[in-house]
Amino acid sequence: MNNMETIIEGKNIIGTKLSALGNSKFKAIDPSTGNFIPGEFARVTEEEIAEIMNKSSAAFEIYRKFSGIRKAKFLEAIAEEIINLGQTLIDRTVAETGLPEGRIIGERGRTVGQLEMFAKLLRKGSWVDARIDTAIPSRQPLPKPDLRRMLVPIGPVLVFGASNFPLAFSTAGGDTASALAAGCTVVVKAHSSHPGTAYLVASAISKAAQKTNMPEGVFSMIFGNGEMAIKIVEHPHTKAVGFTGSYSGGMAIFKVATNRKKPIPVYAEMSAANPVVILPQILSLKGDAIAEGLANSITQGVGQFCTNPGIIFIIKSEGSENFLDSLSKKFELISPSTMLNKGIHKAYQEGINKLSTTENVAVLSRSKQEADYSKTQARPTILKVSANTFINNPHLSAEVFGPSSLIVECSTIKEMAEALNGLEGQLTGTIHATEEEINNEQSIIEILNQKVGRLLFGGYPTGVEVCDSMVHGGPFPSTSDSRSTSVGTGAILRFVRPICYQNFPNNLLPEELKNENPNNIMRIVDGEYTTNSIN
Repeated sequence: MNNMETIIEGKNIIGTKLSALGNSKFKAIDPSTGNFIPGEFARVTEEEIAEIMNKSSAAFEIYRKFSGIRKAKFLEAIAEEIINLGQTLIDRTVAETGLPEGRIIGERGRTVGQLEMFAKLLRKGSWVDARIDTAIPSRQPLPKPDLRRMLVPIGPVLVFGASNFPLAFSTAGGDTASALAAGCTVVVKAHSSHPGTAYLVASAISKAAQKTNMPEGVFSMIFGNGEMAIKIVEHPHTKAVGFTGSYSGGMAIFKVATNRKKPIPVYAEMSAANPVVILPQILSLKGDAIAEGLANSITQGVGQFCTNPGIIFIIKSEGSENFLDSLSKKFELISPSTMLNKGIHKAYQEGINKLSTTENVAVLSRSKQEADYSKTQARPTILKVSANTFINNPHLSAEVFGPSSLIVECSTIKEMAEALNGLEGQLTGTIHATEEEINNEQSIIEILNQKVGRLLFGGYPTGVEVCDSMVHGGPFPSTSDSRSTSVGTGAILRFVRPICYQNFPNNLLPEELKNENPNNIMRIVDGEYTTNSIN
């Protein structure tokens, strides 16, 4: 810990400089002990916010013009500097989150992998979706103009660090990586649960920016409360927001952003119960194996995943009784574990209490071991309710963030369909079925298609593959914009806008739209995909 103290200064990072103008400070807390971790962090002031946003805006005017290769080198340098933090970063993150070292090492790998993935995308260059329709001067009755379209960055982006992913969804996480890849500058609001982690990663980004000669202000990071963060949302230089967190937090930001004189987009991932449908035949054939997989998925990371399977739909049968017995026994053997912070732990307890005190909702099983609340431990819990009660009590479908799930027992497929129809938007939906069942019950698929951003056949929703085809988003309220994803290369599209050039001289066009196609990217030219130049 002494080594970490010498590195972590706890100041706001404004471009390449450190700043702590205010007197308000706070400390990080080890959630497994409730004790403060050495080191103080200075909350940002309005004066510092003004400097940050002015620098971010000025840097954007330079950075947005950089080539894809130059931006790729910056992202690759960030990845390298994060790795160079070594064990210091791992130890600090473990101390601030209570998460095991293996999980943090894996998450660091994902964070670095995301940066390298976007760097690869930039090097290829075709992501700008260049489209060209050449002129036809002789067309009658009117000549056709030369039109050329591509995607360009929108401006400075504010990113809120997430509590449950201190690396992959925080300072250098997917929102930051995709925004920088798009050509936007970034300001990160560090999460107060892991400020030391945020500082270390932000320092790595700042170092990478200097090594690759990025403009001053291409990246900044602040510590502060919600009030100060809202001032950045309101700031006229801010052009978009990325957020991962609670429904209440996401909607508060969304309302501020849309009520500005010039509204800006908010890409908020907020709430999901991620329904799992298990049909009778597969339950009879593989009930115990599915119970094992669900028990692991529900309690993985103390249930603190946005894709945690929070509602399980089954049809009452002999197979379902065996499944429930198997799942109950497995939950009894799972020990309570420490959650990320006191606020998340309190919300989990309140959620379980609200479910269990609802009429006709029963606690089916919970860990035999009592939780130590002084260590913010959560007790894994499974509850059960009839489909009729579930349908008539909409609050039962709300997310309970933590190691729990609600079993909804249906009498028929028709009743299951009615219960699924009542769900709001979700990040994921999962179906376990035999081939015969899935062919006979395609109505279930159709319902979930309208409810989720990612539909799984078999398996379990926890674990989000970082790749081109991933969709980590979904209809409201799982996200504020169902047209986007926060994971995968498609995430870059959140922070760009289309622009069209009409009858422009070739020498004034961006490289991606010039006749000679100097970057050799794939383009749509007169309706055909091609890398050829235009004669």
